[in-house]
Amino acid sequence: MRLGVLDVGSNTVHLLVVDAHHGAHPWPAHSEKVVLRLAEQIGPDGALTDAGADGLVKAVGMAKAAATGLEADDLIAFATSAVRDATNAAEVLARVRDETGVRLAVLSGADEARLTFLAVRRWFGWSAGRLLVLDIGGGSLEIAAGIDEDPDAAVSLPLGAGRLTRERLRVDPGSATPPSAEAVDKLREYVEGRLDKVVDQMTEVGWGRAVATSKTFRTLARLAGAAPSGAGLWARRSLTRAGLRQVIGFIRHIPPAQLMELEGVSSGRAHQLLAGAVVAEAVMRRLDLDSLDICPWALREGVILRRLDQLEPI
Repeated sequence: MRLGVLDVGSNTVHLLVVDAHHGAHPWPAHSEKVVLRLAEQIGPDGALTDAGADGLVKAVGMAKAAATGLEADDLIAFATSAVRDATNAAEVLARVRDETGVRLAVLSGADEARLTFLAVRRWFGWSAGRLLVLDIGGGSLEIAAGIDEDPDAAVSLPLGAGRLTRERLRVDPGSATPPSAEAVDKLREYVEGRLDKVVDQMTEVGWGRAVATSKTFRTLARLAGAAPSGAGLWARRSLTRAGLRQVIGFIRHIPPAQLMELEGVSSGRAHQLLAGAVVAEAVMRRLDLDSLDICPWALREGVILRRLDQLEPI
């Protein structure tokens, strides 16, 4: 079947269309995204602004048209933390449904962690043993650990790179000056405090192989010397704690407006990179991780795999 997956995240609205069948590797046929930064369009009252809702409706409508034009047999649409946390989420979801015909399912943070864990498990296989999976998104940090396809523990914390950039570092994409050392130190202290309970929980579950996924970790790994995207999907990539510390050492002195000039750093997320790096370093240090393997599959692939599992084999 040809399956479309529409991921409404904190930064982008991303449509991925794949060709796949039960038990097969899903092969990408089309990918397109619109940068909306929905998390940055949450007003003081906690509601998604009218402009944010307008942009979301337009982006979803375009994605549906693209999926239809590509003859997708099904379109699975879901939203994560930006919509989930909005106080007017119900109204926004109703408007999207009424104006585009697309029903956006809102995933909980724990569901995000579980589906991402499933994708990583399938990518590395059973030989990877007990896994620990880390994912830093725009609005939240997901951590899961376990031996099966469904993790023994799955948690979500409000430690996304975009959220922390907006609420703690208070920098914007066009800023000509980097965050102050004091702001970075306060951010680190805040992250440390939110990790305490999770560290104990994950340590109790245990793991044999630590893996990271999604854009923030891939970008940090690239800056630390991992193979570029041009090396292909199956190139082995990793991020060491020592390499991450070196990356933080130089990006903390670079204005957000200049970070996007670095190889592997996307313009839409450049200003969020330092906050993401602070979270990554804190998690690695607190869980005593010297290195992380980077997995190219993440939440979208987890959603696809779960849908394919529901198909009856021929």
